[in-house]
Formats: sequence, C-alpha cells, structure tokens
Amino acid sequence: MSTLIVLMPPRDPAVHSQEWQLPELPFVLLDKAGQTQRAGRAALGLLPKASATVLLIAARDLLTVAAAVPPLKGPRLRQALPNVVEDHLIQDPQTCHLALDPARLPDGKQTVAAIDRGWFRFLVEAFTGAGHRNLRAVPVACCLPVPVPVAQGEAGAAVAAATQAGAGAADAHAGKPAGAAGPAEAAGSAEAAGSTGVPVTACVFGPVMSTAPALLPDMATPTASTVATALGALLELTIVRGPSAEGFAVPAASLAATVEALAGDASVTRYVLTGVPGEPASAAEKAALAATLPGAQPLGFETLARRALACKFDLCQFEFAVQPWRLDRATLRRLRVPIALVAASLVVAIVGANVQWLMLARQRDAINTQMTELLLNAFPKTTVVLDPAGQMSRQLSQLRVAAGEPSPDDFLVLADGLARSLGPVPLNGIAALDYHDRRLDVTFKPGVNVDADLNKRLARNGLAGTQDSSSGKWTIRSAS
Repeated sequence: MSTLIVLMPPRDPAVHSQEWQLPELPFVLLDKAGQTQRAGRAALGLLPKASATVLLIAARDLLTVAAAVPPLKGPRLRQALPNVVEDHLIQDPQTCHLALDPARLPDGKQTVAAIDRGWFRFLVEAFTGAGHRNLRAVPVACCLPVPVPVAQGEAGAAVAAATQAGAGAADAHAGKPAGAAGPAEAAGSAEAAGSTGVPVTACVFGPVMSTAPALLPDMATPTASTVATALGALLELTIVRGPSAEGFAVPAASLAATVEALAGDASVTRYVLTGVPGEPASAAEKAALAATLPGAQPLGFETLARRALACKFDLCQFEFAVQPWRLDRATLRRLRVPIALVAASLVVAIVGANVQWLMLARQRDAINTQMTELLLNAFPKTTVVLDPAGQMSRQLSQLRVAAGEPSPDDFLVLADGLARSLGPVPLNGIAALDYHDRRLDVTFKPGVNVDADLNKRLARNGLAGTQDSSSGKWTIRSAS
C-alpha cells in the first residue's frame, strides 16, 4: 500500500477564509516497503494518488494541551472536550476542532489538540475533493525526535502546567487558536520549564509558506533561487516541550535568540529540516539556512515523513473521521460507471427472467391444451377436465380391467413378477403373502437368506421392493 506524505502550510490569519489558497506543497510518495518512489513539490490537483495520504499539520495551527480527559467515547467525548480546553483558548471552543491523542502521558493525562474548524475542514475537503480518500492528519511536532525528559512524575506535571501558559505565544503571523500569551510570558514559562530539566526540541522548517500567494506575492513559496532573499524574511519555528508544542513565524536574524529565550535553562536539541523539495539545494544555501540556528542538526524531509507514518495521533476524528462507506459527490463520481453497470445488469436480469417465464408459461399452456385434447378425443364422455394426465391413466386402467387385462399392480401380476425374481431364494422360503392397497407384503421364513441382488431382479421384472429393517418384511410394488 503506497502512502503520500504532504507538508501543509500554516494558516495565514491575515487572509479571509474565502481567499484561502494552497500553494505548491512538498510531498514524498512511499511504497508499501517504505521506499521512496517520488518526491517533489506540486499543486494539489497534481499530487500523485496513493492508497493513504498523511497531512503534516503545522505547529502554528495547533494548540496542544495535556489535560485530564473523562473516560467517555463517541459523541459524549466530543461534547466534553470543549469544556476541557476552553480555559486555554481565545476563540469560541465550538469553532475549533478538537482531537484526542490515544496515548496517555505518564501522569494519566492525554494530549488534546485544537485547530480552527474552518481551516481544518478546508484542508480535508480540498484533499478529498482531489481524490485522496484514505486521509490522515498528524501534528508535525509529533514527528520530531524528542529527547528523553530528565524529570518525571510531579515535576513533569508541573512543567506541563507551566508550559501550557505559553502555548499561545506567537507573533503577528501566528494563526492557531490559543491563549493570549505574549512573548515575555512564553519566555517566563520556558524559564520555569528549564528549572525542572525538561528538554526542549527546536526545529526550523524553512521559509514561511503563504496560503494566499496570489494576494501576497512577497510571501509566496520560495524556490532554490530565492532562498537567500527568503532568509531575510520569516522562518517557521517549532518548539516541542514535553506534551506541548508551539509554532512561530520568526525573523531569521532573531531565530537563535528566540530559541534561547524560550528554552531558558533547559537543554535544547536543535534541528533544521533539509531535503525539502524546492528549497535550498546548494551547499552555500544549506549553510546559510543552518547558520540561522547554530548547532542545529539536519533532519531530512524523508526522515520526517517516515516518522509521520509511525505517529498514532490522527487529527481526523469525530466528524472528520474517515468513513469509506460515506457516499458523497466525489465517491459517486468515481463509482458512477460501476453503479451504471450494476443497474444495467439488474434490468437485463429482470427483463430476461420475465421473458423466460412468459415463454415457459406458454409452453405449459400448450402442453395442457394438447393433453386435454387427447383426453377428450380418447374419452369424449369426460365432462370435467382437472388433471388430464391422471384422468387419462385412470381411464386406461378401467379399460384394461373391462377387457380382462390385469393391471400392473394387481395381485397376480405382482406375485408372478416376484416368483420370476426370486432367483437363488427357495420358493418354499416364503412364509406369508399379504396384498392390500395395490402392494404385496412378503414375509420370508426365519433362516432364509435373501441376497442383495433381489432388488435388481425385481427391477428387471418391472417391480420395486423395499425391506423393513425392523421386521425383515419386504414390500413389492409396481415400478410403473
């Protein structure tokens, strides 16, 4: 089963929802063995089709909160989640799509992710409309290598509570639904986290991609030839601290200082996303991008994509859950030819069955008419015809009796046929003969051996015999 992994741009809060556009998106196509088949950057309609599609959602679009979630499922859980995270949101929780991480934290809490419902619906409908049916969406922050925390237990819980206060810190370009925390408050929460020893992971994802390149040409997706110019603009920065993740659009000149301020005294593991199609290719451009975050390790785009396959946190939950049985317009459009063939087959089968029934009914009526004519021609005195075949048999039997010809089921005929069929069975071996209801019951003497070929000899003489296993009595009838 092939898998398509696509890196999504963050939502631009300065652009109205009616003007959202998706630029050319970086992607990698993996086969069922995990080997890279294709990698590049393409518009949504030109992305290759795969059995499954994974969307990497930018950290700026998400608010992740570690919270105690009640043990509910289905619609009741969906109704309870807004009450869990409403204290951390600026906008109305009902306008946010909430998703729950199935994995529990060491303190028993679970990670809840919030994203603007309109933006998430725009992404999901755009991909489903383009023919990508089996869709998953994972937070890109969950795909980063995270070091093992130094502090556990109560200290870790205190860190989570401290870092949640700064989960909404972003600059004027941030667009995720979060609390109104400023950079100073975020730095203060980072210092509190640093005092407990919780490690921090920082990753630079390259220049900011705009969701309206036609309206904001200066924010259009950079190419390898414009990276030097883009490095003077804004870069995507993701900070992961325990269960919390934050996204920022930071000027390249102040990127290192921002990471130091947010990390505080905590140890920081720095990464720079490399190998993104359409971004720095030359050694000079890679060095210029890496220089924005000193000490950063390269993180390949294909490595990030493979880590996304192992991520269990799927944001497509509740109303966005994948339902292959849902018959929307795109599904009906793809299935219209098979549906038309099935409908045509049913019509042909129904018409064919009715035509055959009409033909057989005509044949039945013609045969019944012929039998009735034969009966009336042979026996003109017949007044009522209900069963031509049965009435003809009875009339012929009566004629044979009237002419003195024995019937095949008379006593004499059955007894004569039995005598000719005995074969090796001795004639004096018969103890009794009983004739009634047009059948002959034969009882052999004790000790008489009746061979297994008696039935065959009876059949050659036009008779049929059956033996009662309990009494050993044979019943002889006419085979006709």
